[in-house]
Amino acid sequence: MQWIKKIYASRYLWVIMLFLFLAICWGTSSLRFTLDLTAEKRFSLGEPTKNLLKNIDSPIYIQVFLAGDLPADYKKLAMSTQDLLNEFRDISHNEVIVNFEIPGKDLPDSSKAILYDSLQRMGVVFETNEDFSDNTGKATRQLIIPSAIVTYKNLRPYVIDLRSSKTIFKNYNVINDLPQEDKEATLNAAEALLEFKFSNAIEKLTRKYIPTIGYAIGNGEPVDLRINDLGESLRNDYRLGVFDLSHFYPRADQIDALLIVKPTKPFSDEDKLKIDQYIMHGGKVIWCIDKLYAELDSLMRSQADFVAYDRNLNIDDILFKYGVRINGNLLQDLNCSKIPIVVGQNPDGSPRFQRIPWPYYPFVSSTNDNLISKNLDRVLTIFPSSMDTIKAPGIQKTILLTSDTNSRVLSSPAMVSLNSVKDDEDFLTFNQSHIPIAVLLEGKFSSLFANRLSIAQEDSVQIHLGKPFANISPHTKQVVISDADLVTNAVSNTSGPLPMGMLPFENYRFANREFLLNCVDYLVSNNEIFASRNKDFTLRLLDKKKVASQKLTWQLLNIMMPISLVIIFGFIYQETKRRKFSKS
Repeated sequence: MQWIKKIYASRYLWVIMLFLFLAICWGTSSLRFTLDLTAEKRFSLGEPTKNLLKNIDSPIYIQVFLAGDLPADYKKLAMSTQDLLNEFRDISHNEVIVNFEIPGKDLPDSSKAILYDSLQRMGVVFETNEDFSDNTGKATRQLIIPSAIVTYKNLRPYVIDLRSSKTIFKNYNVINDLPQEDKEATLNAAEALLEFKFSNAIEKLTRKYIPTIGYAIGNGEPVDLRINDLGESLRNDYRLGVFDLSHFYPRADQIDALLIVKPTKPFSDEDKLKIDQYIMHGGKVIWCIDKLYAELDSLMRSQADFVAYDRNLNIDDILFKYGVRINGNLLQDLNCSKIPIVVGQNPDGSPRFQRIPWPYYPFVSSTNDNLISKNLDRVLTIFPSSMDTIKAPGIQKTILLTSDTNSRVLSSPAMVSLNSVKDDEDFLTFNQSHIPIAVLLEGKFSSLFANRLSIAQEDSVQIHLGKPFANISPHTKQVVISDADLVTNAVSNTSGPLPMGMLPFENYRFANREFLLNCVDYLVSNNEIFASRNKDFTLRLLDKKKVASQKLTWQLLNIMMPISLVIIFGFIYQETKRRKFSKS
């Protein structure tokens, strides 16, 4: 204890204290320690993400464009992005190199326009934020780029949209009110997917094997511009090829997932046998089926009601065997999109359009915490049918998408009419809730053709596949969707193919593309990073009205209380010191 007293008595005490302070600052600058006290562990990375980052063998460069003088909500998203990427950098031993920048900041306007056009073609999103001030009554517009580009070696850069994949709306009446976005809640929800988006991008760039997706044809599937966005979206991340089911047997060791989209011709028993044996040997299938013929073009051409009828695709038995049934009906919901109809003429003679709600185009979403559709925006469907799950031993069934709470079904043959809801009594019939339209099947499937084939037919299967006929599959997965138009795109006469999930005259893109890509990724990915999509953030937002009314009170409290405490403690200290010396 004597040496401590000598230090206190030394005239060089301040030098020693300064040296210790600098040493502590230098030592802690290289350390990073976080303690996550949130209930949902929002600031903790998952083990799959950590393992991915630890195994990076070459530098990964990340350019984040959400920078500069941002509004408060975007600033919070930018700070969350920076905190996450700083943790990525530390875990990867500085192999993740991050740079926040405003692209083309110092370029002239002409060069900046060329740069922005190039970035937009890559997939970078631009957003114009309009902020209205209650105090000044003025509105200000600001260009914001909520995107990031991830680059690895000489591969094509991966573009990330930092915004939320789910738009959160304020409470509204689906019959009388227009939905209004809760922008603050939507931007807060974007933080939940940041880990998945960046780890998924890194995994896609660093993976050694690229899965192959087969687009099946041979039964009237579309091969025109209606699948333009589907092809472009899948081609970015996978090997995509067209597979003619009428000529060949698909092999599970060559095709990781088979996509069956909007068939219009019946499947023969041989076609079903090919698909069945593909699944029995471990193949994965996404079924996008329109059971009934119902097309808006038919209604617009005839300008009269028409009857939706069964396409007779001859696949009910195979789907039933696997554990699901697509019903012969049309699903309607009051929470739906709108279609333009001609209501008259403009003074120049051109047709005047009005957009009316169209219950045959219902919005669907997830009602559970499944990995595929949780945290997704609404998905747009066009003439969907309802679905039932069927008892199938060993098969786990997960409902991916359902209708809203004001639904009904029209049994086949169903009359399709522009004026499908005529009066209040019709409104009362929308009394069903959460009707399934997309189901995930997982497990060991039983063959539809077990004990049904002759020895010659089984030998034919072995010749074509190089493997014997199988009755039971290994653990595999399938997704069945009762609306094929969910994954196709509309084609405009003026601008060509539109993005998936977007309609003419509707300036909004729904989450159809994200849902399809999530389905494919879930089926073919062997990593566990997909589980980070299930991360949930509990939004703890301030009451804006209370903030405005109590603003002055809290400002005074935060400013005056520290000053008052300093004065009080100073007075107590001086008084204690005065009494001490007066006694001595």
